[in-house]
Amino acid sequence: MLHIEIADLSILLIEPSLPQLKLIQRRLKNAGVRTVEGVDTGRKALAMMERFVPDLVASAMYLSDMTASEVVLTMRHSSVLRDVPFMLISSETHFDALEGIRQAGVVAILPKPFGLDELRHALRATVELLDPKELELAHIDLDDVRVLVVDDSSTARHYIKKVLSNMGIGRIQVAKNGREAADILTNQEFDLIVTDLNMPEMDGLQLVEYVRHRMGNTDIPIMMVTSEQDGTRLANVERAGVSAMCDKPFDPQSVRELLARMIRS
Repeated sequence: MLHIEIADLSILLIEPSLPQLKLIQRRLKNAGVRTVEGVDTGRKALAMMERFVPDLVASAMYLSDMTASEVVLTMRHSSVLRDVPFMLISSETHFDALEGIRQAGVVAILPKPFGLDELRHALRATVELLDPKELELAHIDLDDVRVLVVDDSSTARHYIKKVLSNMGIGRIQVAKNGREAADILTNQEFDLIVTDLNMPEMDGLQLVEYVRHRMGNTDIPIMMVTSEQDGTRLANVERAGVSAMCDKPFDPQSVRELLARMIRS
């Protein structure tokens, strides 16, 4: 067992502004991190990661040579760096600008400026990914729990599947959209559905309505993991019969608690 603590994390920080880099390094030290390496461009960061794989990459959104989205997508397409946790530190709030980051599977998106509690929460989420704890549910063998993960983003599917696997869930199938999921559900039974909301062909809301009304299945728990911010759409999802919703990026501990409650029920 690893038993990783925040103090054990090695962090690569990408920040083009030297004053900001020093400030964030200081904040990380205050949060208990001992090892923080700083670079000012995406290319330098990727070159450094070829020699040394950090426990966490934290990056500003806009760099001189690329964006944080390009950095994390390059990592997600690397067999060595694919599962390295990534955290964005940025004052960017525009939905479209952040959507690629959210879909890539990140531990947190911290605003500038951020508080120490927010930083520690993100660092704890990183520790949870690196040193996961399995769900412990009385009278339930997690190896037998069947989960269908539905998301049109391959990186998001991989990230969610990894989080679920870390918790001890052994039987996970994936679908690229609601239509593919509906076809799978016609022939197979599952104990839990984890789905995105915004997808082509059949979105998450339509999938929930299909399961609850067309299939008449009111028992299977459905968790929606989404970056959607439209209150009306989210209200419609709740009315359709979703069991729980959580944001992208999500906190593994929060997902653990939601899963435990839904699987028990």
